[in-house]
Amino acid sequence: MDPRAQVSMVFHLDKCIGCHTCSVACKNIWTDREGAEYMWWNNVETKPGTGYPTRWEDQERYKGGFEQHGDELRLKLQGRMGALANLFFNPYLPTVDEYYEPFDYDYEKLFSAPEGDDQPAVRAKSMISGEYMEIEAGPNWDDDLGGSPVYAKNDPNLEHLTEEERRSLNEIERMVFFYLPRICNHCANPGCVAACPAGAIYKRGEDGIVLIGQDKCRAWRMCISGCPYKKPYFNWKTGKSEKCILCYPRLESGQPPACFHSCVGRIRYLGVLLYDADQIRSAAGAPNERLVDAQREMVLNPFDEQVVMRAKQNGISDDMIEAAQNSPVYKFFKQWKVALPLHPEFRTLPMLFYVPPLQPVQAAIHEVTGAYEIEGTGAAGMAPQFNLILEKARVPIRYLASLFAAGNETLIEDVLKKLVAVRMFKRWQTVVDLKHEEVEQALAYAGMTPEEAEAIFRLTSLPTYEERFVVPPLKREQSIESTRAPLTQKREAGFTRFPGSQKEPARGW
Repeated sequence: MDPRAQVSMVFHLDKCIGCHTCSVACKNIWTDREGAEYMWWNNVETKPGTGYPTRWEDQERYKGGFEQHGDELRLKLQGRMGALANLFFNPYLPTVDEYYEPFDYDYEKLFSAPEGDDQPAVRAKSMISGEYMEIEAGPNWDDDLGGSPVYAKNDPNLEHLTEEERRSLNEIERMVFFYLPRICNHCANPGCVAACPAGAIYKRGEDGIVLIGQDKCRAWRMCISGCPYKKPYFNWKTGKSEKCILCYPRLESGQPPACFHSCVGRIRYLGVLLYDADQIRSAAGAPNERLVDAQREMVLNPFDEQVVMRAKQNGISDDMIEAAQNSPVYKFFKQWKVALPLHPEFRTLPMLFYVPPLQPVQAAIHEVTGAYEIEGTGAAGMAPQFNLILEKARVPIRYLASLFAAGNETLIEDVLKKLVAVRMFKRWQTVVDLKHEEVEQALAYAGMTPEEAEAIFRLTSLPTYEERFVVPPLKREQSIESTRAPLTQKREAGFTRFPGSQKEPARGW
């Protein structure tokens, strides 16, 4: 066992309203400068849809993440010889058209145009080339299915759906979509780190945040292809790659990242996970149907005395362990098992998890429970009702399984059963239009207790600021000291205290 600490996240998709406040907050702080105009470290996509950059999920095109070759886990992008051959030409990079060419308007024309009968108009001008251009794409170009079915039909996750399921997504008066916010997943097995020929990308030992060392970056851009989520970006002005840094300066001062703090829907949760680094290889190499379970097994129980002892031996502080014990991410992902990683089949072990959207089903709950008599006793009596409720789900289970479960529909069904059971439990308490026996059997069928249902409801709907964001004390100055020299050597040299972090800034940005 080799316990490591990881700052992790959960996004609850049923609460996202698609306001893009998170994207604007991130843009204002980190990417509001020349060369970074097209960078959206945080973006919110409409699903079904092609996303940003276009069709980023199509790894046959981009070769991101890892794949299993027998007993060996390999980068899908290339091996060592392939990296050498493609060092000066990477054929798997997204083009500027698959993002969008950043543009501005020639406002000077408004002042310098000669007098005339018509109001002068301005043309779009490329911020890269300076030439006039026609605008054909932009950030969130297909937001809210604005271009559907032109854009939505190209979603790679639709490939395994039947024609009937595809039609159900686009039926008149039943057209359905949901929002998918994305930031860097700060993976436990990051493809960008493995793909970088210069060794410029690294994972911080104290908190697992993945950073790009600007002093070492040589603009090979293999990180962009190696990351299946396409979250590193190339700054065309500085010639360096950049990515989400999870606002680590804010974390080090006890604040959540800007996109978390500004979230209007309060969909975001942040906390610490303890994971076993010895299991990374086996978890990333598990069969597709076991990938999520293998990643859950890799996450350690922070209340286990053996785990706590080994964590302390690894230099994880008591405060960090306490943060892991109070982590909302641990509850959603490991304890309640209602949060899932995005595309686990990429095998990077992402440390950002999503609670899949249930969508409006309350009318269906009453319709189904009222139309069928409870058969038998216990959990078995609720099976027909739950199956009908899941069949009425507006987003096909197969689609959600492609997004969050590597195609394992059972995992999605288990999560939706729990979410439905929680809603039935609270509806029985507040509206009182369901029978007590129905609710009891629903909870039993979902494998939950009333106490667990209440806890899930409270953390979903009524969490305080401190419950959503359990920011660990990172003690950055101690981490820096431990990497420079043994403490005994420092004491012998006359040092009696750790140097402040302001004297030794964190590397990577």
